[in-house]
Amino acid sequence: MSDASYTINDLLYLMSRLRDPETGCPWDRKQTFSTILPYTLEEAYEVADAIEQQDYAHLKEELGDLLFQVIFYAQMGQEAAYFNFDDIVHTLVAKLVRRHPHVFPDGTLQSNNQDNPISEAEIKGRWEAIKQQEREEKAAAYPEKASAPVSILADIPRALPSLNRAEKIQKRAANVGFDWPEAIQVLDKIEEEIYELRREIENGEQDKIKDEMGDLLFACVNLARHLKVPSEAALRSTNAKFERRFGYIESKLALQGKGFDDVTLDEMEALWDEAKALEKS
Repeated sequence: MSDASYTINDLLYLMSRLRDPETGCPWDRKQTFSTILPYTLEEAYEVADAIEQQDYAHLKEELGDLLFQVIFYAQMGQEAAYFNFDDIVHTLVAKLVRRHPHVFPDGTLQSNNQDNPISEAEIKGRWEAIKQQEREEKAAAYPEKASAPVSILADIPRALPSLNRAEKIQKRAANVGFDWPEAIQVLDKIEEEIYELRREIENGEQDKIKDEMGDLLFACVNLARHLKVPSEAALRSTNAKFERRFGYIESKLALQGKGFDDVTLDEMEALWDEAKALEKS
């Protein structure tokens, strides 16, 4: 093995070898854009988990796994004559230069920064205006849709986790003034949604219960957004907290030689309270 560090070109070459029709890996050769997609989502979540755990040594490996997904798509795109890795890089750099006129004022990568700094609010406003222009340009590529106005919600990926997508939808709507002015008004909306959910639970119509449950979750995401709390991260944190406390119950029961069938709900809740108190102390 060479002492020199591998480069992106080495990774591209490795990928071409894995996909070689005659000498490549059978598993890699048979993959498609669709079959790789679940792995891409999984790798993205593993990156998020490493960051939340502050496991930076492991993060390096997880980022590599995520990068490999991009390389995989680039190889398949090249084989199908859709695009190659250089096309991906060019499109990304061009988009980022275009979306940061406060850094690249004449629209080139080598341009000098402006002398007069602008505020974060101004940057955000320009960003949204540029993205809206990009959405309109994309729509212009499809004449059959040209008669319809381009929605500001048009390019929010449907494959996003529902909490993340709800937050993005709400932010887009807020950018044009469709938003509650104060968090307390969102709390009022949550209470209204709880009342409506209770009513449908009493009526026992499952479809309406699901609908009202969705409205309640959407309102909770809205509250989190107003409080500047990322809803997806908040829920992941609560999931981890539940796992820790439930694990405490399991370990305490194991020490007593008991299983869940051997204790009451009140006994389990007492152990839960112990775990909660230990965390707070």
